[in-house]
Amino acid sequence: MSQDQNNNKNNNDDLEIQNTQKLKEQHQNTIRELPILPSNDIVLFPHMVVPWIVEPPGLVRMIDDALAADRTIVVVSVDEPLDSEDELPQKLNQKIGTMGLILRMAKNEQGHARLVVQGITRVRIKEITATKPYIKAKVEAVQDKVHPSLALEAMVANIRQAFSKILDLSPNLPGELRSIIVNIDDPGVLADIVISHLNVSPAQKQEILAELDVTKRLEKALKILSEQLEILELGHKIQSQVRDQVDKSQREYFLREQLKAIKRELGESEEQPDEIEELREKLKAKDLPEEARKEAERELERLSRMHPSSSEYTVARTYLDWILELPWNESTQDNLDLDRAEKILNQDHYDLEKIKKRIIEYLAVRKLKPDAKGPILCFAGPPGTGKTSLGKSIAKAIGRKFHRIALGGVRDEAEIRGHRRTYIGAMPGRIIQGLRKVGVNNPVIMLDEIDKIGTDFRGDPASALLEVLDPEQNSKFTDHYLGVEFDLSKIIFIATANVLETIPAPLLDRMEILELSGYTLEDKIEIAKRYLIPRQLDAHGLTKKNLTIEKRALVKIISEYTREAGVRNLERQIGSICRAVARMVAQGHEEKVTVKVKNLPEFLGKPRYLPDVAERTSIPGVATGLAWTPVGGDILFVEATKMPGTGKLTLTGQLGDVMKESAQTALSYVKSKACTFGIPEELFKTEDIHVHVPAGAIPKDGPSAGITIVMALISLLTDKPVRPDVAMTGEITLRGLVLPVGGIKEKVLAAHRAGIKEVILPKRNNVDLDELPEQIRNQLKFHLVSKVDQASKIAFKKMRKTKPASHHSGCAR
Repeated sequence: MSQDQNNNKNNNDDLEIQNTQKLKEQHQNTIRELPILPSNDIVLFPHMVVPWIVEPPGLVRMIDDALAADRTIVVVSVDEPLDSEDELPQKLNQKIGTMGLILRMAKNEQGHARLVVQGITRVRIKEITATKPYIKAKVEAVQDKVHPSLALEAMVANIRQAFSKILDLSPNLPGELRSIIVNIDDPGVLADIVISHLNVSPAQKQEILAELDVTKRLEKALKILSEQLEILELGHKIQSQVRDQVDKSQREYFLREQLKAIKRELGESEEQPDEIEELREKLKAKDLPEEARKEAERELERLSRMHPSSSEYTVARTYLDWILELPWNESTQDNLDLDRAEKILNQDHYDLEKIKKRIIEYLAVRKLKPDAKGPILCFAGPPGTGKTSLGKSIAKAIGRKFHRIALGGVRDEAEIRGHRRTYIGAMPGRIIQGLRKVGVNNPVIMLDEIDKIGTDFRGDPASALLEVLDPEQNSKFTDHYLGVEFDLSKIIFIATANVLETIPAPLLDRMEILELSGYTLEDKIEIAKRYLIPRQLDAHGLTKKNLTIEKRALVKIISEYTREAGVRNLERQIGSICRAVARMVAQGHEEKVTVKVKNLPEFLGKPRYLPDVAERTSIPGVATGLAWTPVGGDILFVEATKMPGTGKLTLTGQLGDVMKESAQTALSYVKSKACTFGIPEELFKTEDIHVHVPAGAIPKDGPSAGITIVMALISLLTDKPVRPDVAMTGEITLRGLVLPVGGIKEKVLAAHRAGIKEVILPKRNNVDLDELPEQIRNQLKFHLVSKVDQASKIAFKKMRKTKPASHHSGCAR
């Protein structure tokens, strides 16, 4: 464009402004018919120049007609959506709009009109005169209502101050507006210009335009300004905080990048992959229950906000490792082939038919109903009877992993439930640790020595096991460390115990007791041949070509070198022989060693246990009883003697209260039946009686020795020895009844080991004989009695009844 053209353009602009001022003065207090331009988004204020685009053909025609006339139109804001064009005249009636002057107009290729419109004055629509092809209306110019006052001046000052602050917080507004609003003297025009430059809704702007009272207009404008200022200040505060955080993050990023560069220059190892992202990927891939996943995600989010050098970082990382490594849904497939399982059990264990039968029954139920809640089996019996190895065989038979938890001496409840994460060095309980170790959620877990759990100030572990072993509760077991539920119902729990008396009743009630009473001589011989000897040969680097143990020598080892219900000591003795032979082989001895009865002392020394029943019962006052111990049954000798005195009873042998009461009951019964047994009553007044049970260092208690004490007293007072090949057990009453006792199988096996031929048992213990091995029932003779009189006839070869004869005998009544 040339210089002449620019000068012509400026002259035209000045001419248009002059014409606009003339039009404003000309239209004051006049009513004119003008075309109406409805607007949905722009509100035109007086003294305001606005660019505009008009697209509808009807409105474009209206612009053409206005340009052909005096260039004036009326712009009216429509703040509500219209259902149809017919509603538009009603919406515009009596509405305040702005008369505008079209300064420029140009059309584009699509026929749309591009305008520049300048607001002249406020007008009120009086009457709609035409709607087609565009709306025309009679309009009347309106004047501002000004009431000068101090309040008006104060509001003007506040508006200027607030708008100045907005300019400071809004970089998109031109700074020249600050000087413009300072130089505006008209309060109404000030409100119009301030509001026209704010980013507020068309409805708020229309409200300012429609208010003719300048004081009220200023009040509304000041309210809008205050709201906008508050929004801008809050946004500026948030932006400052975000900027500070971004600056801090950028600083840390640059420092880390510099640290990486320094490490590379020093030749140190490359950076490890992002730990948080690695954990996030593991968590995404891990199949976790919903509760565990939420807890893990919460902990991971917390971990991501920590510094790696923080102590809490290690705690949270360790917790996530536990969550991710536990087998929440990983399990092994059961092999429920009953024939195969039975074959494995028979290969691993000799005898124990009742136990094997129960295990096969359990597997059969599991096969028919896979989701059945299995019982908690408890193998109870003396040491060395194969309780722990049975658990391994069960796991092997069904193809599950095996884990053993030793509970002996456990006193802290946290060993079962875990420690809370607030403690230093916190860990989950042994159940959860075992599951992480085996890697599946359905192993066979053996709770070994459950009867030896202790209790102290750290809690009661036995009570903590209640939830673990209850099939109705263990599906929602909560470890204190994890803090979320873990399903233990798929685990096969097997407990072992030597005695049941020390197990709390609620815990015992949750378990099915399977008793392993002990092995007979024949059982031990077979176990030694099949399992113990081959195992010891292999453990000492020997073969059958180096060592053979004859059966008679094996019997002698069992009977004279060991006295136990199990086979643990028997295996130790076999191990001693293998060590001696291993030394000979290592020194060059090439001939096969055969262990016989005559050379057995060369390997094991002199026998430790000798059969002394016949010798110790050959004198009156001694009777052989049967006792139950935690390591199996044993024989028990009761010795009685008398001496001059006043009839006092002395008891020794470290007897418990119950056994002392049994001895007192036995003496009272013998006194009451003195005539029946031929005992002079004067003896109870002139003689003191001393009852002793040997092995005085071992505590003894229980009522089952009552019948034995009675036979010892009768033997002492009648001077007749008790048969040496008879042993007995049973509780007595003052009426002479023999009551049932426990541990029959263990006691009978002990009698068989000791060479006893006949056993006196309470009649009501007849049902317990079914548990005895058939060869034991065939080799021993059982006498089932219900009264002491019946037992005395058996214990003594011949019992003579004494008739009441003289007053000196004390029998005349």
